[in-house]
Amino acid sequence: MARKKGKARKAARKNLPVNEDEFKKAPHTFVFHRGVIGKNLLQLMLDMRRVMEPYTAATLRSRRKNVLKDFVSVAGPLGVSHFISFSRSDANINMRIMRVPRGPTVTFRMRQYCLTKDIQSSLKKPNMYARQFQQHPLLVLNNFSKDQPELKLAATLLQNMFPSINVHKVQLSDIRRCVLFNYDPETKLIEFRHYSIKVVPAGMSKSTKKLMQNKVPNLGRYQDVSDFFLNAGQLSESEAELDGEHNEVTLPQAMASRGNMITQKSAIRLVEIGPRMKLQLVKIEEGLCQGEVIFHQFVSKTQDEVAAARNVRRKKKQLKENRKKKPRC
Repeated sequence: MARKKGKARKAARKNLPVNEDEFKKAPHTFVFHRGVIGKNLLQLMLDMRRVMEPYTAATLRSRRKNVLKDFVSVAGPLGVSHFISFSRSDANINMRIMRVPRGPTVTFRMRQYCLTKDIQSSLKKPNMYARQFQQHPLLVLNNFSKDQPELKLAATLLQNMFPSINVHKVQLSDIRRCVLFNYDPETKLIEFRHYSIKVVPAGMSKSTKKLMQNKVPNLGRYQDVSDFFLNAGQLSESEAELDGEHNEVTLPQAMASRGNMITQKSAIRLVEIGPRMKLQLVKIEEGLCQGEVIFHQFVSKTQDEVAAARNVRRKKKQLKENRKKKPRC
C-alpha cells in the first residue's frame, strides 16, 4: 500500500482518535447559565466554552425549567467533574465554579469583562485558527498566596479544572494556548486572560521569514537580491521590541511551524484570543451552592451564628430524609 503524502497524510494525522484513557482521566466541564442573563453575557458564556475545549460540552443547551439537580444527574455518566455557571441579578454578575458532585463552590463577582469578538477586532494580526482548540490550554496561576486559605482553595479548584501536563511526555506542538489567572493583592481582583502561543525563529529578518513561508517576495524595488535581505526596514520596530532574552528559548523539540528547529533559538509570543475578565472572589461554600460557608468577602459571623446556621441546615437535611422514607400513597 502506497504511503500517504502531503495533504492526505496531514488530514489523517489530524483525525486520529483521542486516546480513550487520556480522555477519561481529563477533567470535563459543563458551562451553562442560570436564569435570564442577556445577550452579551450569553456570548461570554459561549466564549468560555471555547476556552475549555476540547474537554467540555460545546453544544450544551439548557431550558428555563432546568435546575442544578438536572445537570448533576447527567454529570456522573458523562464524566463531568466541574460546572461553570453564569448568573445575573439586578446589581451584579456572578460566575460560580463547582466541583461535582460534592463541592466546593467558589463564587466570583464579575467586575469587568470583554468578549472574544471585541478582542479580535482590536488586534492588527489576530491569531485565531480552529486547530489550536483541539488541545487543552496551558494553565498559569500567578500571585495566589498559600498564606491565605481562600486563595489556596480557589487556586486548587482552578488547577484541577484543567488537565495536568507531563513535562517528560508533552509535545510542544500540542501546546497552542495559555490561560492566565493573575491575582492582584492591592485590588484583590483576579484577572483572566486567554492567549494563543506563537513560536517564531529568533533573530531572523522579515525577508527571510517570507521565503520560509513559501511566499514569493516582490523584488522589483531592489537592484540586487542581497538588498532584499539586508534591508533594515524589513524588521518592524514593534517586532524588534517584542523579541529579546525575556522570551527567547532553545527548543528541545522540533516544531511544526517553519524555521523552528531543534536546539535553535526561537521567540515565544502571546497573542490574546479572549475573552477577558476581572473577577472578585466573594464566597466559598461546601457542597453545590447549599453547604456551609467557608469564606465570605463581605459577611463575617460569630461562632454562635455559625453554629446556629449549621443546626438549621442539619434539621432541613433530616426533614428531607424523613420525607423520602415515608411511603407514597
